[in-house]
Amino acid sequence: MNLPDIEPYPLPGRRGMDDNRLHWQADRARAALLIHDMQNYFLRPYSQGAPADRAISHIHHLAATARDAGVPVIYSRQPPDQAPNQRGLLADLWGAGPGAAPDDADITATLTPHPGDKIVTKHRYSAFHATDLAAHLHRAGRDQLIVTGVYAHLGCLLTCTDAFMQGIQPFLIADATADFDAEHHTWALRYAATRCAVVALTADISRALTGAHRPAPGARQAVPCTQTPSTPHGPEPAHNTTVKEELPISYPASEEHHDPHQ
Repeated sequence: MNLPDIEPYPLPGRRGMDDNRLHWQADRARAALLIHDMQNYFLRPYSQGAPADRAISHIHHLAATARDAGVPVIYSRQPPDQAPNQRGLLADLWGAGPGAAPDDADITATLTPHPGDKIVTKHRYSAFHATDLAAHLHRAGRDQLIVTGVYAHLGCLLTCTDAFMQGIQPFLIADATADFDAEHHTWALRYAATRCAVVALTADISRALTGAHRPAPGARQAVPCTQTPSTPHGPEPAHNTTVKEELPISYPASEEHHDPHQ
């Protein structure tokens, strides 16, 4: 099964943040940056460039900013030529995955990892599933995860939900992710914003990591959260949060031909 061409569409802007129920603030002393599955195999469907080219530019900026601020940079990638027991049920839906072309599994050249960056090899949608990502974040003293990459409504979103369930505050970056189309991208942001994450823009996170943060329009004073997340070493103090009234989720139409093993 091959990935189809993805037609250009505009990346979400500030309006994609309107649904945020949480108002955590990214903190360079607590955050890590995840560059999720930005491999040639998953980027080839954007044959006309957009919107992946803009997302790549924003991710490149965030990675440079993170490294300058001492924020860990982490890459996730799927390996080529996975055995059936590694690929699992994804093979039933999307075929063999990366490996048909020699450079399928390579990270796109613009985002080549630097010495000291962490690379997580994964076999499922979420970058946490059967990997050492959670342990790595714990060892580094990081309890926030800034999520960028492809595809927004699959691997990126499910990584955010996994982070949330492990007591790690996720930030899904609207203009540093890309998807199959605008509908799925918008749906992913709305789900994240109302269920598990803060949706933000590259500019917001860049300001936060450089210490030049200013609250997004409409952000409110945070109030203490009474829930105490569980960690491998016991409860940690709850972090400030605030919520808005819960909104219903409208699911996009299902597709039959895309390969979302992201």
